[in-house]
Amino acid sequence: MKFSSTPGQDSNDSFFFDNNFAAAKIFLGFFFLILFSRLWYLQIINGEDFRKFSEKNLLKESDVYAQRGKIFDRDGQVLVENLPAYKAIIIPQYTTDLEALAKDLAPVLDMTEDEIIKKVKKSRRQNGRFFAVDVKLHLTRDELFKVDLIKLDHSGLDTQEFILRHYPFGGKMAHVLGYAREISKHEIPILRKKRNINFKQKDIIGKKGLEESFDTILRGKKGQTFVIVDAKGRQRSPDSMNAIGEILKNRPSSPGANIYTTLDFDLQNAAYDSFIKHERVGSLIAMTPQGEILAWVSYPPFDPNVFSKRVSPKVWRKWLNNSDRPLGNKAIQDHYAPGSAFKPIVALAALQEKEITEQKRVNAPSKIRFGGRWWHDHSREDYGFINVKEALERSSNIFFFKLGEALGPDIIAKYAKALGLGQKTNIPIRGEVSGRVPTTEWKMKRFGEPWQGGESYNTAIGQGHVLTTTIQLAQVYSAIALEGAVYQPQIIAKIEGDSDISQSTFQPKLLRNVSEDKNAPYYIDKKHFKTVKKGLWRVVNGEKGTARRAKLKKPFSISGKTGTAQVRRFSAENIYKKCKELTNKKEKHNGWFAGFGSRDDKPEITVAVLTEHSCTSAAAVPIVKDVIEAYFEKYHNMKVGKQKQVAKQ
Repeated sequence: MKFSSTPGQDSNDSFFFDNNFAAAKIFLGFFFLILFSRLWYLQIINGEDFRKFSEKNLLKESDVYAQRGKIFDRDGQVLVENLPAYKAIIIPQYTTDLEALAKDLAPVLDMTEDEIIKKVKKSRRQNGRFFAVDVKLHLTRDELFKVDLIKLDHSGLDTQEFILRHYPFGGKMAHVLGYAREISKHEIPILRKKRNINFKQKDIIGKKGLEESFDTILRGKKGQTFVIVDAKGRQRSPDSMNAIGEILKNRPSSPGANIYTTLDFDLQNAAYDSFIKHERVGSLIAMTPQGEILAWVSYPPFDPNVFSKRVSPKVWRKWLNNSDRPLGNKAIQDHYAPGSAFKPIVALAALQEKEITEQKRVNAPSKIRFGGRWWHDHSREDYGFINVKEALERSSNIFFFKLGEALGPDIIAKYAKALGLGQKTNIPIRGEVSGRVPTTEWKMKRFGEPWQGGESYNTAIGQGHVLTTTIQLAQVYSAIALEGAVYQPQIIAKIEGDSDISQSTFQPKLLRNVSEDKNAPYYIDKKHFKTVKKGLWRVVNGEKGTARRAKLKKPFSISGKTGTAQVRRFSAENIYKKCKELTNKKEKHNGWFAGFGSRDDKPEITVAVLTEHSCTSAAAVPIVKDVIEAYFEKYHNMKVGKQKQVAKQ
């Protein structure tokens, strides 16, 4: 059968196919136009930039860490230095077989395979696959050699030199020097904003002490190096650098500035050893009367070298569970009631306000009734009528109770603050507290209550609301030694580095002289300082002195004041109970001794010592003596010792 088609059908199909073919040609034309335009853009317009980018993928950029500046004592003794060290690292990005790598590496580093794998995987999760994982720090020579051999067969493994911060004297100066450690992730954004430095992970920063306070100038500036690597991240021959179209030059690092402190290592050593010898816990500040800090001890110590590695949880727990708080800087971060060490200030105030004179005698029995209760002296002895010099020598509480009642807190506070209490010394080490000298206004603001008469009694003997730090007390006794000149405590002698940060040698900074301007509200006549100094001399050299163990041979002498500060209130029947019988260590009294050493009556060194929960100030006396003896032996080349005790002045 013959089939016939509809008239016009062939012509319609031909038209349809012609139209579709034309559309396809237009589509293909646009496609190739876009393709060639993109290729033109990539190869002709931006070809040079992309070529450089691809070539730079062959480069491995590394930071060159700057050596931190060294820290020295006043004689040039190195207190903080840098040592070269090596570590084994793994970069997950280039690691093809982690298990095989761990198997070969574990016996070399004395680690388990599981330790290595877990460490790498944990870092990869937290920091990404490009971040180098520190598998082990402080490689021995043997370990370094073996790792360098293994890395030839394993991509991603490498060794890296780094700078180890080293403290040759361990904990002896830990609290004043501080330590350096790797920056933590949460610190990076904080410190970037605070110091305007582009910190990165693995950067080393100073923590605590001078390491933190002067971190910016100690740290120096990082450099950069570029090496050619293959697809597995392994370094290739330096000759390959010629293949790179753009020459990238290494940028060397710049070392940090060196710091010379006013510290004297010999005196520091004597002070530290004295705490060990006498088995005491506490703090010490030794300084020249003009403000140069010579020794700074906070005991017990911690070893700052531990922070150069990873601090184990066991070590952290040991520090944190230690009730003596080895991580705290007791000399500036803890404030305590000064006890009788506060009495010279009250004596100066009373003399200047004409409540007493040098010769006026005041009755000082063993107890006195006030405010409906009995107030006791530290001794059961009735001293009878005594003057201010004798009151300081014997540390009579009753004598000073009466002065406190006559003066009131506001007058006492005026002179105490003028001499340096109740305010920070602004020593350039973080964490200093201001202490406290109470006033009637402070009492009302703090408790919403008026001042009570019994509080004046407590204030006059350095108890109650009065709080001070060891460094403040050293500053006060320096001012007494100089008869009114209050100097700023300083610890930096000079800084050597770039011209922009270099600092000249130490210059004393006089804050004020309270015996100079008679119109000043806190003015104290020099003759009153001389009277109080006579009393302080008797404390050590008098027949009834409370610190007779500190007596030296002429022409050397020590003048000062002991202080036993209660940490809790005792009832009248328990006031004489032996402190050592207390079962709770934290209820035992603190001991103070602050004083100055003189040669031919010229003050040369001031030392303030606190012994925590030692029950008596007698615990602090031999430590002060040890340091002052060490000073005179070093700077006057003479041996000092005891002589027969004869009261004078």
